[in-house]
Amino acid sequence: MIDRVTIDKIMDATNIVDVVSEFVTLKKTGVNYKGLCPFHDDKTPSFIVSPAKGICHCFACGKGGNAVNFLMEHEQMTYPDALRWLAKKYNIQIAERELTAEEQQAANDRESMFLINEWARDHFQHTLWNHPDGRALGLQYFRSRGFRDDIIKKFQLGFALQQRTSLSKAALEKGYKEEYLVKTGLCYLREQTGELIDRYSGRIIFPWFSISGKVNAFGGRVLDSRTKGVQQKYVNSPESEIYHKERELYGLFQAKRAIAKDDHVYLVEGYTDVISMHQNGIENVVANSGTALSIHQVRQLRRFTQNITLLYDGDEAGIKAAMRGTDMLLQEGMNVKVLLLPDGDDPDSFSRKHSEEEFRKYVEEHQTDFIIFKTRLLLDGVNDPIKRSEAISNIVRSVSVIPDQIKRDTYLRECAQRFQMNEQTLINTANQFISGDIENQQKETERLMRREAEAAQQNAAHATANQQPSASTEAIGLHSIDEQTAKVEQMLIELIIQHGNAIILRDVETEDGNLINLTVAQYIDYDFAQDDLHFSLPLYDSILHEAAAKSADEDFRADQYFTSHPDLAVSRIASQMAMGHYHLSKSLEMKIDERMLLQKTNHLIVDFRIDIKSRLITALRLQIAEAIKASDMTKVKELMKELIDAQKLRDTIAVKVGRTFRG
Repeated sequence: MIDRVTIDKIMDATNIVDVVSEFVTLKKTGVNYKGLCPFHDDKTPSFIVSPAKGICHCFACGKGGNAVNFLMEHEQMTYPDALRWLAKKYNIQIAERELTAEEQQAANDRESMFLINEWARDHFQHTLWNHPDGRALGLQYFRSRGFRDDIIKKFQLGFALQQRTSLSKAALEKGYKEEYLVKTGLCYLREQTGELIDRYSGRIIFPWFSISGKVNAFGGRVLDSRTKGVQQKYVNSPESEIYHKERELYGLFQAKRAIAKDDHVYLVEGYTDVISMHQNGIENVVANSGTALSIHQVRQLRRFTQNITLLYDGDEAGIKAAMRGTDMLLQEGMNVKVLLLPDGDDPDSFSRKHSEEEFRKYVEEHQTDFIIFKTRLLLDGVNDPIKRSEAISNIVRSVSVIPDQIKRDTYLRECAQRFQMNEQTLINTANQFISGDIENQQKETERLMRREAEAAQQNAAHATANQQPSASTEAIGLHSIDEQTAKVEQMLIELIIQHGNAIILRDVETEDGNLINLTVAQYIDYDFAQDDLHFSLPLYDSILHEAAAKSADEDFRADQYFTSHPDLAVSRIASQMAMGHYHLSKSLEMKIDERMLLQKTNHLIVDFRIDIKSRLITALRLQIAEAIKASDMTKVKELMKELIDAQKLRDTIAVKVGRTFRG
């Protein structure tokens, strides 16, 4: 466990902007920072980071919190792991004991898989640098490719011995479980014998890193001398709980800062392309490792930049690679350029032949806008009317997915000139594509909504079947909540989160004659307890009780405490309310004194009580109607008496805030 003093030290040292910038490109806007939300498909920046409050919040999807909450949500970390990540970043020592064997076994699959991957990375590295075969084969191979030792270490490259059980035996001797060796893909079980076999034996190793720097996968390549007759030159980790191929880009961890700095990224095909370009001083480069781009990979890149150059060799395979996934890039608002290197060169060989300055100059002079590239590729030398019309339709289809209307219209105008066609014809064709896409999206949305509605209906039916509400709850209908009550509850919780520790009553005499001060949270908690009142959401009750209990601590600050809360649901609510408060203009913000805060608290409590009574009255009226239908006059009289008492009580309370009711 991490003690409270150390946690406070970590939180004091943490800069929210610094942390979020590791994963999201931020731009300063006034006193805050803004960027694309990493938690949903964000087209326009809606993710706000407040360095003054130490929190972040997305005004579209609602996710956010402090630095710890951000890491927990984004990297799927536990609360302690997020603290350890921050402690490492800010060089804060954490005195923790090593995990026992029992505790290690109790760790969840995800954590165990990361641990074993980190061990395997170190094992492969140690083999490369210290084992005779590693130095003679693996290290010699990397050096023959022109890789410097510092670059080899930067990408943490390694080597797996030829023996088919070398890694598995070493891992088992270290106490790692066979289950996780298989789950990570480091090993597999031979069907015939059940023997545990190393997946990467005899290969050089390329570790994959998550955006936060965790080892989540490996790629293994056979040496050049052994590639003849080998069906799989490269072997990569299979899909797992910590590695999803369609979501990862090789080199993104090493490149993210350079991408954000240059506001530009190069996309290449392979590991060695990335490594060679880094060695040449060009660090804003990632690889999709020969697979088609996915929407997840594109959105990963878009968080750092909108400008991308597809960098491939100029042969037929390179051209095909340049064409894959480009419509997806355009659809996500990326500015796409293409550069086909001279025939016979790939980014690896080309970067080794030229200096960084020469490389960048060549790219600048020879890269081509993707639409122009596609036009030349599909139309140059094509005279057949049918093939030509198909090519034009293909190009207009690509233009139609561009979300920016001005950019789209500019391309269509340029295409009309190049094709020597009527511009309106191309516009109409593009609009047809757009309409078709919208219709398909609507159908998909409706399908998903139907599926969600059916699921919700099933869940509701299940809950109803298993639910046994109390008679009182059932009678007054407190299982439902109207819009007015929800608004009042939200305002009360906002008051607790923003001012829960503020004193509003001083020198209050207790039953035993002692004098105490009451905070906002304590006052609300005490008032609710008098009539056993509760919020409609258990989470709100939890926040109230926790704030009331913590108010006894002189150092307690409600807003800081709840925005830093380990419960993501609590921190999300707190950050949303804190951020909303923060966005008030300084001239509009009003310092609330004790008297004003007491008035506001009382007013909201009274409103809440009135709403509760109003819901009770509504429920009683419904029951009276049902009793009249059943001709149960005795029941009618009983309910009428309850109704009159409830109305009188409601009206008495309402007088305090100047509200009136009819009936």
